[in-house]
Amino acid sequence: MKRSMQKGFTLIELMIVVAIIGILAAVALPAYQDYTVKAKMSEVILAASACRTSMTETIQTANTAIAINGWGCEVAAGSGTKYVNSVATAAGTVAGAVGGGLITVTTRGFNDAAIDAKTIQMAPCSTSVTTFSACSQPPLGTSVNTWVCGPGATNPVPSKYLPGSCKAT
Repeated sequence: MKRSMQKGFTLIELMIVVAIIGILAAVALPAYQDYTVKAKMSEVILAASACRTSMTETIQTANTAIAINGWGCEVAAGSGTKYVNSVATAAGTVAGAVGGGLITVTTRGFNDAAIDAKTIQMAPCSTSVTTFSACSQPPLGTSVNTWVCGPGATNPVPSKYLPGSCKAT
């Protein structure tokens, strides 16, 4: 008597494969969602970068104090891009001062309460520092040594959504 050979997969084998694919998808999906938010957050940081260039040039060449939102790179609330609600700037002082020239970008359009209407800040510093508290604005007429970037002081964007170059405290 000839024994018939099995062809194909059994139901159990197929169920195991489906279960493994399901587990992999359950692990990968949240990581992918964080990745897409980080990619969108790049646009928010780029909006601040335009202001960063303007401020760097102004700090190097100006000799009078700059008013709040007087750097020429601000974006009014509601008139930004898909992910940027507004870009605001702090006053620039003649002498170095903590917080002078601070750029604050407010987010929108993420459809996530943890990210929408949250802030990212960038500040010009006269020395090489990595924290906002150690940063003092360079006096006008001098050069910017470094920029510090991180979550805003009020309504901060969670740092897990920010790129590695923008996680200062």
